Amino acid sequence: MALKKSELYSDIWKACDQLRGGMDASQYKDYILVLLFVKYVSDKYGKESDPFSPIKIPKGKEPGEGGSFGDMLFYAGKDDIGDQINKIIGRLAEANGLKGVIDITDFNDKTKLGDGKAMVDRLSGLLGIFNKPEFDFSNNRAEGDDLLGDAYEYLMKNFAVQSGKSKGQFYTPAEVSRIMSKVLGINKADNTTQSVYDPTCGSGSLLIKAANEAPIAISVFGQEIDISMTGLAKMNMILHGITTAEIHQGNTLSSPQFKKDENSLLTFDFAVANPPFSTKNWRNGFNPEQDIYNRFDSFGIPPEKNGDYAFLLHLVKSLKSTGKGAIILPHGVLFRGGAEAEIRKNLIERKYIKGIIGLPANLFYGTPIPACIIVIDKEEDQNRDFVFYIDASKDFAKDGNKNRLREQDIHKIVDAFGKFSEIEKYSRKVKYSEIKKNEYNLNIPRYIDNNLSEDLQDIEAHLKGGIPARDIEALKQYWQVLPDLKDTLFSPLQREGYLKLNILPIELSSHILENKQFNTFKSEWMQKLNNWENACTERLKQIKPADKPKEIIHDISEKLLALFKSNPLIDAYDVYQILMQYWADTMQDDIYQIVAEGWQADKEMLPAELIIKRYFASEDQTINALEEQIESLTQQMKELAAESESEENDPLESTRNNKGKITKALLTDSIKALKQTKDSEAELQILTKYLKLLDAETESKSVLKQAKKSLDGLIDKKYKSLNEVEIKSLIVEDKWLATVKSEVQGALELISHRLASRIIELAERYAEPLPEIEAEVAALSAKVEAHLQRMGFSWK
Repeated sequence: MALKKSELYSDIWKACDQLRGGMDASQYKDYILVLLFVKYVSDKYGKESDPFSPIKIPKGKEPGEGGSFGDMLFYAGKDDIGDQINKIIGRLAEANGLKGVIDITDFNDKTKLGDGKAMVDRLSGLLGIFNKPEFDFSNNRAEGDDLLGDAYEYLMKNFAVQSGKSKGQFYTPAEVSRIMSKVLGINKADNTTQSVYDPTCGSGSLLIKAANEAPIAISVFGQEIDISMTGLAKMNMILHGITTAEIHQGNTLSSPQFKKDENSLLTFDFAVANPPFSTKNWRNGFNPEQDIYNRFDSFGIPPEKNGDYAFLLHLVKSLKSTGKGAIILPHGVLFRGGAEAEIRKNLIERKYIKGIIGLPANLFYGTPIPACIIVIDKEEDQNRDFVFYIDASKDFAKDGNKNRLREQDIHKIVDAFGKFSEIEKYSRKVKYSEIKKNEYNLNIPRYIDNNLSEDLQDIEAHLKGGIPARDIEALKQYWQVLPDLKDTLFSPLQREGYLKLNILPIELSSHILENKQFNTFKSEWMQKLNNWENACTERLKQIKPADKPKEIIHDISEKLLALFKSNPLIDAYDVYQILMQYWADTMQDDIYQIVAEGWQADKEMLPAELIIKRYFASEDQTINALEEQIESLTQQMKELAAESESEENDPLESTRNNKGKITKALLTDSIKALKQTKDSEAELQILTKYLKLLDAETESKSVLKQAKKSLDGLIDKKYKSLNEVEIKSLIVEDKWLATVKSEVQGALELISHRLASRIIELAERYAEPLPEIEAEVAALSAKVEAHLQRMGFSWK
């Protein structure tokens, strides 16, 4: 059975249940991730002897004496399981230069894992979860697509969520990591001697995203102050196939580990960083005024109690003369005064800052405050006369108590940055001269106003009526496509600058839907969508084992995005998100299974509904008709019973059992008794009618049961007879593309709704001019006064 991403994630997360209670997430993540690592390398590298294997799995003379996951299983249920797991991990660490990396977690810690039987049961249960057949990673042919690496990423994210504010900073959200990696231009790396560096690498997620963005294998370097995080980062690298990465432990500012010599830092082609925000103890261990690496020379020394610029200047110093970097920092670095203002000025005058990307608040697990990405580029420093700004602070989705960047948000940022596209209220090139006039203040709101345009009220329209022409002209994107529609909807008033709506607001939506130009527009785009569907059909039917799912979705999603970028009435990124959301929810699991096992008539991937729709539509219609018939009969009985209960003497009262349910036996007895008395024809008719309905319902239910049983048999038989061509057609055409196409078609149809809603809003806003309202108020006041006078009162 293939490993599906969603199932792998959830099953490994269930392993955490074995540990919850004895420790918090910041601690039990170490146990889970170490075991995941041991299981993975045991499966991948432990079955064959390869002298060039990057990981060596020690073999023991007897079971339990080696360094593999299988050796751990030998001790399941045994009293010394914790101590033996420590020894096994120690042997694996010793064989691979991983001492102090994977062997720092104590599996024999009674304070965390319990004493005696409690520890034995807990660890045995944990091993049992990882020993499930579907967790045999050696058979995972989709490994080139980082299935395990992505699972590790998923776990790190969940651990960060549960670790809380003080301990969640070890993880950079994958979406932010992807943006940083792409805006760096690391995808243009063309030499294996090139390198990428992260001075505060945490668990390594950001560094891995950057390295994976390169089209070739480049050298990877990282440093992390926390020893446990250093170990996790090294394991993360191996799980992602980056086995040659150099990850060192230590304080980057006081004791940088990557140096050319004693007085100078090693420099890199690319660098990324997500340092702790505004750390107050950044000077610990060294004196920045006497920094032997000259990181602060000609820039200035950051404030004593705020280390944001210390990390930024370290990153700048660690880049080659053609190097590029990206760092996440709080917005304060853009506008704070004092020493930071001087550093900011010097960075701008050297033209080191290529761009600034404002992110939404509450993205990061260690803090809710908004942050920004500062992009550094030394190579182009003399050719640029601007800083490129993006304000993406309003583009996100809620995800529990955090915000999350969607696929469309990521793509929009990367597209705009890559082309320096200036988009109203979103992005612009800000000349150095403008920044200088603002005294080198880089605060994003100074240069981009992302507030929504105020919907202005027109006083004259409120006084005299009519819809302001300027509000209608603001809908020009619609009129450029549908010029005839505008002419039919509106006619000018005698007052210049005001229009009259020619139809009733209630008829507006149907009028737009019936418009010839709108239907032509929709038909043209449906044909374009059909062309995309046809191209994707061929591409998707060619999926074969060992293909890379991420490349597949990238191919078809980019084509869809490119197609809709020419649509003037739909945001292409919204359409792109439709496909990417379906990918995340359903499609990726299907494709991962296909590349692992081939095309099969799997009932989970190929639900019965698709079989029915394609092959047994008439049988399904028969079942639907029977269900409607039963529903109708049931409703008639409910109405008859309610009508009977409303009468003074309920004719059906005697037919109800002690639970209040009308039964056929009691109905039959009551009918028989009434026929004998011959004095209540009306009651007899009600009971006879109810009995006929009940018999009809019973008969219909019996027929329905048989029809469903018959259909189930046909479906089972069809599953067994499906060939590969039919399976591909059902999954690709009837499931994947039909779903996406339906959603996109819905987006096209929403165009008319949005236009109609805005016009109705304007029409209703100015429907009653002030004089009419005053006249209506005067008339009503006169009526009230007349009534009062007739009653002998006066209100004046």
